[in-house]
Amino acid sequence: MTSTSCHPQLDRVIFLRSAPPRPSTAAWQLALLAAVQVCAMSVWFSASAVVPALRAEWGLSREHTILLTAAVQVGFAGGAVVSAALNLADRIPPHTLIAAGAMLAALTTAVLPWSAHGLVVPLRFATGFALAGVYPVGMKVVVSWFPRKRGLALGALLAALTVGSALPNLLAPLDWRAVLLCAAALATIGAAVSALFVREGPERAPSPPWRPRYLLRMVADRRQRLVCLGYFGHMWELYALWAWLPAYLAATGRPSGVTAFVVIGVCGAAGCLLGGALSDRCGRAVVAMGAMVVSAGCAVLSAAVAGTVLLLVWGVAVIADSGQFSAALAETADPRYVGTALTAMTAFGFLLSAGTIQLLPLLADAVGWRAAVPVLAVGPALGAAAMQRLRR
Repeated sequence: MTSTSCHPQLDRVIFLRSAPPRPSTAAWQLALLAAVQVCAMSVWFSASAVVPALRAEWGLSREHTILLTAAVQVGFAGGAVVSAALNLADRIPPHTLIAAGAMLAALTTAVLPWSAHGLVVPLRFATGFALAGVYPVGMKVVVSWFPRKRGLALGALLAALTVGSALPNLLAPLDWRAVLLCAAALATIGAAVSALFVREGPERAPSPPWRPRYLLRMVADRRQRLVCLGYFGHMWELYALWAWLPAYLAATGRPSGVTAFVVIGVCGAAGCLLGGALSDRCGRAVVAMGAMVVSAGCAVLSAAVAGTVLLLVWGVAVIADSGQFSAALAETADPRYVGTALTAMTAFGFLLSAGTIQLLPLLADAVGWRAAVPVLAVGPALGAAAMQRLRR
C-alpha cells in the first residue's frame, strides 16, 4: 500500500512509534523490572526478619520493634504522598526515579548496623520513603509496555515484589548484620539495573504539567474512588499478615523462617500470577472480589485452624487481588497521570497498613494470636463490597 503523504519519511516515523511493541521487547522489560523489584524490595522486611537478634543485642522494647516495621510503611506513605503531590512519577524519567529510590534504600539499610539506637526508626522511615520511588513507578512502566494482558504483567511484577519481601526470612539464620548488608547489596544491584536497562514503553503519555489537584479528581470520580476503597481493604490485611506471620507461626508451634518464605514468597508469587491471568479473562473486579472473599474466610478460620493448607491458600489469596487494583486504576485514571494515581493509591493504602501492623500485636498481647488474627478479615470484607459496587 503506497502512501499519499507528501512526507513519507515522517509517515514512517509515525508508524514506527505507533506500532505495538514486539513481545520480546516488552517481556524483556518486564523481566528487568521484576529483577529490580526482587532486589530493591528485599530491604523492606530486612530489619523485621532479625528482630529477635536486635532485641537481644540492643535491648529494644517490644514497642520499639513494632515501630521498626510500621516506620517503613509510614515512610513509604510519606514518600508516595510527596511523589503524588509533585507528580514525580509522571514528570521524571521512571528508570531514574526507580534507581534513585533503590539506591537510597540500600544506603539507609547498609548504615543501620553501625547507627545509634535512636536512629534505627528514622532510618527505617527513610527506607520506606525511598521505596516509594520504586514500586509504584515500576507499575507505571509495566502499564506503558502492556496495553493488553495488563493484569498478568502487573501480576508478574507483584510476584517479584512478594519474593523480594520474603527473601530476608531465608537469610534470617545469618548474623543480623549480614542480613541487612545482603539486602542493601541487592538493592544496589536493582538500582544499577534500572539505571542502565529499564525504559518506558510506547504506550507512555507525554509528561504532563504539575497538577496537584489531580488527587481531588481521583476522589470525585466514582470508579477511581471504588478501586481505591477496594485497595484499602486489601492493604488492611496484607502487610499485617506478612509482618506478623512469623509470630503467629511461633504461637501455633510451627517453624517460622522457611514456612514464612513459602507462604509469603512462593504462594504469594503464585497468587499474583494466577490473579493477573484470571483478571484478563474474567475482569478486574470479579477476580479482586473473589480473592478477598477467600482471604477474609482464611482470616476467620485461622482462629480455629492453623493447618498448613489454610496458610498456603491464604498466602495465595491475600495478594492475588493486588495487581487488579493497579490495573483497574490505570484503566480508569487520566492517561497523563497514571503514575500519580498509582502512587497516591499506594500511599494511603500503606499508611492504613501501618495502623494494622501496630494494632495486631497489641491485640495479640491482650487475647492471643489465634483470637487476634481474624480481625484482619474486616478489610477484605469491606473491599469485596466495594468491588461489587464497581461491577454494577
